[in-house]
Amino acid sequence: MEYTTLGDTGIEVSRIALGCMSFGDPDWRDWVLGEEAGRELIDRAVELGINFFDTANMYSEGESERILGDALAEYDRDEMVVATKGYFQMREGDPNSGGLSRKAIEQELDASLDRLGMDTVDLYQTHRWDDDTPIETTMRALDDAVRRGKTRHVGASSMWAHQFADALHTSDREGLERYATMQNHYNLLYREEEREMLPLCERENVGVIPWSPLARGFLARPHEELEATTRGRSESDAARHPYLENGGREVNERVEELAAEKDLQMAQIALAWLLHKDAVDAPIVGTTSVEHLEDAVEALSVSLSSSEIEYLEEPYRPVEVSGHD
Repeated sequence: MEYTTLGDTGIEVSRIALGCMSFGDPDWRDWVLGEEAGRELIDRAVELGINFFDTANMYSEGESERILGDALAEYDRDEMVVATKGYFQMREGDPNSGGLSRKAIEQELDASLDRLGMDTVDLYQTHRWDDDTPIETTMRALDDAVRRGKTRHVGASSMWAHQFADALHTSDREGLERYATMQNHYNLLYREEEREMLPLCERENVGVIPWSPLARGFLARPHEELEATTRGRSESDAARHPYLENGGREVNERVEELAAEKDLQMAQIALAWLLHKDAVDAPIVGTTSVEHLEDAVEALSVSLSSSEIEYLEEPYRPVEVSGHD
């Protein structure tokens, strides 16, 4: 395993983070693993040297957090870096169980900590931008959460670069805890973040931990085979992203070609491409297979030449911004 410093936090994290959306309650999504299989993934991740785990309150309506917390209780908690998120409404009929008001942040962070069985989480992230709450209100509530010892650092997830810049400026102006990380939508088939968000993060020394590094599986297998998987058939979220538009199919085919040349899995080529990007600290890999987790870790040793990176990137054309909602 390789490790890197997460933004300017000083925390050392594994260069692969385990995304925990893939375990919890199969009734929530039919591709989600139950508790026993989820714990097997967590145990293998720890064995492989992964110390960075990312979950959210809305994953299986809290079950992902509970399973992760129970599993990590078997290890030295101080050696693990745990991140969770809040924003999406958690309880039907209770609008204050979502959003980024002070009330929502305080009560939902407490609920997440209860499920995780932790007094403090290492990174608490706002899952999306809240148009209904002034950013100063949100940042003051997050600053208070740090001062109260509920979280060590705060981070953000997908939003427009001008919104993220506004949040950082607000924190600097008011002397508040600033966002230390950006969990954004970034992979070989979706590179719109390269225009503004990634340069902003590099300038501000913000850690970048991309979600969907394998484009919901579109980079893990030939595009014509995606619907052969349970997730491919059932995951409407994947279908709404523009992965196969404007050169996406050719990018997918070039990943397949290069993987064959190097005797690697397609996913390993796609992850290696991300790991070669200076702005990226740790891609968040979600998987339902121990074997695929092991493949992801092996991608750390895959070297791509500048000409190979250029070959993979060349067919890409701009696509509609996706992932902010």
